[in-house]
Amino acid sequence: MPVIAFDLGGTKLSTALFSDEGQILFLTSYNLDKRAGKEVGELIIRQAGQTLQIAREKNLTVSAIGIGIPGIAHAQTGTVWAPNIPGWDDYPLRKELEDHFRNNKISIRIESDRACYILGEQWKGNAANCRDAIFLSVGTGIGAGILVNGQILRGAHDIGGAIGWLALDNHYHDKYRACGCFEYNASGQGLGFIASALLNTGNFKESILARNQQPLSSREIFTAYHSNDPLAVEVINNAIAYWGKAVANLVSLFNPEKIIFGGGVFGPALAFLDRIYAEAIKWAQPISIRQVQLEGSALGHEAGLYGAGWLALNE
Repeated sequence: MPVIAFDLGGTKLSTALFSDEGQILFLTSYNLDKRAGKEVGELIIRQAGQTLQIAREKNLTVSAIGIGIPGIAHAQTGTVWAPNIPGWDDYPLRKELEDHFRNNKISIRIESDRACYILGEQWKGNAANCRDAIFLSVGTGIGAGILVNGQILRGAHDIGGAIGWLALDNHYHDKYRACGCFEYNASGQGLGFIASALLNTGNFKESILARNQQPLSSREIFTAYHSNDPLAVEVINNAIAYWGKAVANLVSLFNPEKIIFGGGVFGPALAFLDRIYAEAIKWAQPISIRQVQLEGSALGHEAGLYGAGWLALNE
């Protein structure tokens, strides 16, 4: 039976109606427009209702809803924590949806977006036929969807994969408190942090980025990199070192078949996969690192949506 899938980000909500074979029958997205708390829950309910109506017009009966959220989905309670959505510290999303759609006999499944990314790739992307694979999502933040023996690794309290907090620096700094060492140095936002810090040293006054308004975006930094701007080169080289160390740690811990890169930064950073591997091979378990494949996402920005669809279809 068809299902509805949601991929909720910090700024928009994507919605799809999937057939039971995994074909997208309807797809739309909606900006959050600074909605917070219950307003976001109401938007999900409204979009679900509209998609249900579209399904009825196609003489289809929806059996389940799957949702990927940008944070922590607590499996037992159905509450969610999403740091980029104000008021979602312990939000009862599953209860709201179950109460609203109780008469429709629709089941609800909620997972973290990082789990949905790897599930989507396993279902319809580059992790097909893999039982041990990792999706490394690098956008505004960093997260990892980890598949072990064909199952999502959630951890004791559903926080597994919060890889932005990997400790990759020899020294702790208070600036890492909010988002973690890895994310501070190598996320899309982190590239801007590092660029600003380097500009403040006064050593890159001739950089074309010095004329741009702060904070710098990752897009500006990649554009400057391709012009061989020294500041951008320094920022990207630093990020490659961090991405490579993270890959090494993931390979040594989990011995995955594949690590799949996605998110807004990968993207343009897919051009550096060979350099990331060359960095990783210095640090990783020597047999495992030669067995793993590094690849870009086959599904791009729809990986989470496909993962949420898989969740619903398997509910």
